[in-house]
This record gives sequence, C-alpha cells and structure tokens, in this order.
Amino acid sequence: MNPSRLLLVVPCYNEEAILNLTYSTLKTYYAGIKERGLIAANSKICFVNDGSRDKTWDIIEDLCQQDDTIIGVKLSRNFGHQSAIMAGLEKHIDNFDCFITIDADLQDDINAITSMIEKHREGAMVVYGVRGDRSSDSWFKRFSAEGFYVLMQKMGVPVVFNHADFRLMDRRVLQELGNFKEINMFLRGIVPLVGFRNDKVVYNRLERVAGETKYPLSKMLLFAWNGITSFSTFPMRLVLYFGFFNFMVAMVIVAYIFFSFLIGHTVPGWTSTMLPLTFFSGSNMMALGLIGEYIGKIYEEVKGRPRYIIEKTVNE
Repeated sequence: MNPSRLLLVVPCYNEEAILNLTYSTLKTYYAGIKERGLIAANSKICFVNDGSRDKTWDIIEDLCQQDDTIIGVKLSRNFGHQSAIMAGLEKHIDNFDCFITIDADLQDDINAITSMIEKHREGAMVVYGVRGDRSSDSWFKRFSAEGFYVLMQKMGVPVVFNHADFRLMDRRVLQELGNFKEINMFLRGIVPLVGFRNDKVVYNRLERVAGETKYPLSKMLLFAWNGITSFSTFPMRLVLYFGFFNFMVAMVIVAYIFFSFLIGHTVPGWTSTMLPLTFFSGSNMMALGLIGEYIGKIYEEVKGRPRYIIEKTVNE
C-alpha cells in the first residue's frame, strides 16, 4: 500500500508564544514518520490563522518562507475554532488523502498520530483521539469537561466521550462532511453523524508548554450551549415539561384559593399575590428566552452567510 498524503491542520488564535515550538516539534515528528514510510513525502502542515490579534500570522508567514512544506491560511477575521478547522480542511480537500486536526498548544500528544495513521491504513475512515489520563488538568477542569460529555450524551448529541478535535478523517469522510451546511458548526457532534468505519486512539493529555488557554470557563460554557442547541431539542422539551409543572402548581393554588373562599378566609395578602406572579412570570421569561435561542439559530442559518472568509494563503 502506498503511503497516504497527509495534511495536518492546526488552527491558531493568538499563539505567538508557542507557535515556533509547535512548528519545530511537528516538523521533527513529520520527518520521522515520512522516513518510516507511514505518510507520503509530499505530506504537509497547514497553520490556519483565525483572526489573531498578536504576531501569529507574521510567524506563520516566516515559517512558510523557510519551509515549503508549510501552508499558511489567513482568515479575514476571527470566525471561531470550528470554522478555522473547516477552512483548513475544505481548502485542501482535493490535494490530500487524509487529514488530521490538532490544536497548536501541544497538549494533544502528537505521538498518537502514528497510531491514527496505522488504524487508517487498516481501514478506519475516522480515527478519534480520546483523552485517557487527564492528570495534567485541574480538578475543576476534569470535572467540568467530563460533565460536559455526559450532559451532551444525555441530551442525545452523538459525541465521543473525552474526544475534542484531535482526529483523523479520510478524504471521503471530509467530502461527505461538506454536505453539512450549517453555520453553527459543532464538529464533535457532526463527524460521528457522517458515519463510516471509525476507531479510537487513547492518549494522555499533556500540560500546556506556553501561552494561555483559549477556552476559559465562559467560552467552554458557550461552546457546550452551542453544541446542545445545535443538535438537541431536549431543552425545548424541558420547557414543555416545565409548562406542565407550572400548570399543576397553578391548579394547586386555584384549589387553595377556592377552599379559602369556602371557609371564609379570603383576606387578600401581598405574599400570596406576589409569589405566584413572580414565579410564573420568571419561568415564562426563561421559556421565551430558550425559544428565542433556537429561533436565533434558525435566523442565522436562513441567512446563509459563509462560515469563514479566507483573506490570504501562502505556499498553496
């Protein structure tokens, strides 16, 4: 079997502190697996600049001038991590046989790439990098991350437990992935929907060498919310259940008022008026807000705006 042409796609956002180290690490590793015949000699690495506000793009351009195996893609602004990944993949879909996406922070163990390639050669069309030992993460990070996957699975989102965006995809899978046209991309849920034969590679999560995480708690919560509302209508169903609950509580209150009228205890009170009013008005506002979130997503999808805009490419 001839070795596959592999493209490694690395989304970058404000990564000037670590980008040179990331390049040298990946370059050395790439040279090794090329010598072993695991990938073709014309395999390349693509750095996608997602609207960074630091010198990330300047570094990428310098790397491209020094090394013709490096491809630089610059987006016109910050479109988000998922869109940056899709830009790097879709731009080169016809030029490579398989694709691996990995973050620039080097926390995903690059040695797992060898196992991914081997499983692809054995017939797997998608190979998921699954985090095993997360001892490098804080207790809160582990708890919140694992809770995220449990919550997503409970709500019917087809995510792979402890899998982020470190994965290998065959070109055929990427071609089918292109048929998913939604603006709100959530690749952790979309890729499993594509199907095809898949496998997993378990690796240990490493500590971040330099720079700061681009996913603090606020962004993680927003990311989780986007995944849930993009794939599951369960929150809408919760609104229906909550409406039934409110109705039952209202019936109890009506029965109490009617009973009080019969026994003559009908003195109006501020508490008995304000409590139901506050409870039901607050719950109605929450329900309307949730419905509005889904309508907002429909609004974004109907407009059909592009997921990303490529401003410039180097070493195309």
